[in-house]
Amino acid sequence: MQLYCNSLTQISRLATREVSIGDLKLGNLNPIRLQTMTTTDTMNTLATVEQSIRCIEAGAELIRITAPSKNEAENLLNIKNELRKRGYTTPLIADIHFTPNAAEIAARIVEKVRVNPGNYVDKKKFEQIDYTELEYQEEIERIHERFSPLVKICKEHGTAMRIGTNHGSLSDRIMSRFGDTPMGMVESAMEFLRIARYESFHNIILSMKASNPQVMVQAYRLLIQQMDAEFGEAYPLHLGVTEAGDGEDGRVKSAAGIGTLLEDGIGDTVRVSLTEDPEFEIPVCRDLVKRYSIPSVQNNTIPSIEKINYDPFNYTRRKSFAVENIGAKQVPVVIADLSKLSAITPADLLSVGYKYDADTDKWNISDAAADYIFTGHQLINFALPGTLKIIAYPAAAALANDKRLYFPIYDAAGFLAATEQHPSLNFVMIDCYSDATPINDYTHLTEIANQPNVVFCLSSKNQHAMPAVRRMFMELNLRDIKNPVILTTDSNWQTADEHLIHFATETGALLLDGFGDGICLGMTHTSYVNSVVNNASGRNYLNNQSIEQFINNTAFTILQATRTRISKTEYISCPSCGRTLFDLQETTAKIRSVTNHLKGVKIAIMGCIVNGPGEMADADFGYVGSGVGKITLYRGKEIVKKNIESSIAVAELIQLLKESEAWIEPA
Repeated sequence: MQLYCNSLTQISRLATREVSIGDLKLGNLNPIRLQTMTTTDTMNTLATVEQSIRCIEAGAELIRITAPSKNEAENLLNIKNELRKRGYTTPLIADIHFTPNAAEIAARIVEKVRVNPGNYVDKKKFEQIDYTELEYQEEIERIHERFSPLVKICKEHGTAMRIGTNHGSLSDRIMSRFGDTPMGMVESAMEFLRIARYESFHNIILSMKASNPQVMVQAYRLLIQQMDAEFGEAYPLHLGVTEAGDGEDGRVKSAAGIGTLLEDGIGDTVRVSLTEDPEFEIPVCRDLVKRYSIPSVQNNTIPSIEKINYDPFNYTRRKSFAVENIGAKQVPVVIADLSKLSAITPADLLSVGYKYDADTDKWNISDAAADYIFTGHQLINFALPGTLKIIAYPAAAALANDKRLYFPIYDAAGFLAATEQHPSLNFVMIDCYSDATPINDYTHLTEIANQPNVVFCLSSKNQHAMPAVRRMFMELNLRDIKNPVILTTDSNWQTADEHLIHFATETGALLLDGFGDGICLGMTHTSYVNSVVNNASGRNYLNNQSIEQFINNTAFTILQATRTRISKTEYISCPSCGRTLFDLQETTAKIRSVTNHLKGVKIAIMGCIVNGPGEMADADFGYVGSGVGKITLYRGKEIVKKNIESSIAVAELIQLLKESEAWIEPA
């Protein structure tokens, strides 16, 4: 199987064509550029300029502004002139949907235009059409006729262009032939790229955005392969997970998708789409990118591979057998590390999803309740909730009165040397390729392989931890070893955002490729102590959570973002822009407050019709701005209630959920 990147074992940037966006160089191994998008009304010149300046001063290297019609496109000149007058030369990008005439105006003014091939020429009607080859070719010729004028303007004015495919807004033509698939996304972009190349225009960036990180990652990988197969080269790539949401959810979902690609050296510019003020996106972008600006020690401790033995273009979970409640087709488990607590009490279990009620002598168990706790050398001296089990070091586990609750964790040598092992479940830690040990010297893999009471815990002290662990999974596949695997990831960073991005990147990347039957997140001792101190002083943005609660919630959020374990309501919420017809942040918070108990339900909250039925294609229900103060409600892609007053729209959404039997009363 052909690789989609330079290496799966070393972090090596994918070389792409160099593109000029004004004076800014992008691609061709230039630094990964950070960008965001304004949320103001584009016709409000002063507000857009002021917000752009806040973003630039936060570190944005590119500013995108919506231009939904001719008027907004023309006003980009006033915005640009005012920014230049104030001394800001950051390149501007016009965001275009549906309106070629607006794009052609904007391309003469700003340094870059973004077009969506799903709606630049086509008007999506959600119709299935069976095209003959002749009819399909006629459609391509029609696109060429409508798109080539913009290409020629960009070429004449030195304007860059992003061909930005979105999973939710594929045209009926693409949907009819390729379906709602990553390959359909690729072909949607390639149709436009072929036209640009025909016109000898190469100042192009491409993107493959989706609200589902699985789809997004697969589409980028396929796009790289397709460009290489057709052209023998790659164009620069803009990375983003669209409609990621806000808070921890938005950061984790973005990091899982973007970080997975950055780990493989893919990506030339990033935008994190948060339902927050745009200047808050930039620090998250920076945290994602700075991981790859740290000097990297290239070494050969991770063995190279000759052939990928899993499918990186289609999600398939690695086959494993079940050991207790871990592995096979069971959802991935969450292991909470409580070993850094000096003495574990019932109150400490609240941080991992268990609340003890002394009056009833019962435990209340949340949807985000850990399946196991790691206690290190400690034994628990109180009755546990029935769904919770303990992992401890062998010496402690051996002293436990109830061996059914305690399971030992060993390193490989310790497990093989143990005179007595747990009959049903033993955890065995393997440090993946942290030194130059030849692959054939991992003899313990063969000795422990496929023992029915063993779960591996894979981690790596290698500087390139994710590629090291992934390489070990490939070795397990090669040796036909089917023991379940826990992904064990420690963070050595300091702030909450840094931890979120580290965990979501390193663990999420593996989960998106189908690897892992559970996760255990933790912090190195130094990082843990620093985070506790920072949290107490309010500088770590953990919202008064304990470190253990923060890590446990992050684990469940990663599983939710990678679609491997659904434990809560999912919100597909677009970032505000100048097209937004209501206060998106306030409305998202209001909807979340009344629906966050609906486990597994996906609700899209979209500011306007551009981000409406197309962009929320992955949602069960949609709340979409259709006019000033007006909301349209969707069930899937079907309009159910149209032009509702915004004052009653949330109540109407709840009624729709009830009518659709998706509502349960909150506890």
